[in-house]
Amino acid sequence: MNKGILYMIIAGFLFASMNVFVKMLPNIPAVEIVFFRSLISFIMSFAYLKYVGVPVLGNNKKLLIARGAVGAVALTMYFYTLQNIPLASAVTMQFLSPIFTSILGVFIVREKVHPKQWIFYVMAFAGLIIIQGFDPRISIQMFIIGISSSIFAGLAYNIIRKINKTEHPLVIVFYFPLVTTPLTGLYSAFNWVMPVGSEWLILLAIGVLTQFAQYFMTMSYQSEDLSKVASLKYLTIIYAIGFGYVFFDETYNWIVFSGIGLILTGVILNVWFKNKLSKVNR
Repeated sequence: MNKGILYMIIAGFLFASMNVFVKMLPNIPAVEIVFFRSLISFIMSFAYLKYVGVPVLGNNKKLLIARGAVGAVALTMYFYTLQNIPLASAVTMQFLSPIFTSILGVFIVREKVHPKQWIFYVMAFAGLIIIQGFDPRISIQMFIIGISSSIFAGLAYNIIRKINKTEHPLVIVFYFPLVTTPLTGLYSAFNWVMPVGSEWLILLAIGVLTQFAQYFMTMSYQSEDLSKVASLKYLTIIYAIGFGYVFFDETYNWIVFSGIGLILTGVILNVWFKNKLSKVNR
């Protein structure tokens, strides 16, 4: 098997496993989970940057800090949805972020959106409406939080697009925990829920799994053409459906499955079409 494809499959499995562990901590506030995840990532990222000799502070500090702050909001909202709605639904809603990345990119990086892409956007949003409308486990509040998470993630990706030519990729990765750790730590200090027993190990696993998942995803992008491996990220949905059934006894009716399918189809077609346009314009 191609190394790039194998790395992405591993990354998807690790991210999916991390999602399961987050859902196993319903009594720990999402902000606190993000704090532990960021603290572990901060330590591992800082150590690796020092090891490879890359300056840790970067050049465009304002945008790097903004990326970290926006990412912190997105991740906290995402973890909150993981804790409160079915696993696959939370993951699927988060995968709308490429759609919001494109839409926000029109205003932030002057990205041009082809008319055909709006068809894919409508497909994805139609699927979203189906999921919310036909799954009583997803309240309007959770629906809004899930969508907001994707919007903030899309904003974070656009900030990365503005700085990726001037900043080392490892520095961009490092700034997320650099900003997120003190922000979530300050909030958690006043709203602390003490983990007990195995919850400490689960929190540690969340941080370590995320770090290795990001490593394998980066390796995948470096080993293979982006258009060939990007769509493999959506295997996480399959993992989420399986893990949700095995660990949390979550099932879906065929209408909700069709909504999930519409979202995935719209997002994947949008990614495929953008890759196709970029090749034509080279």
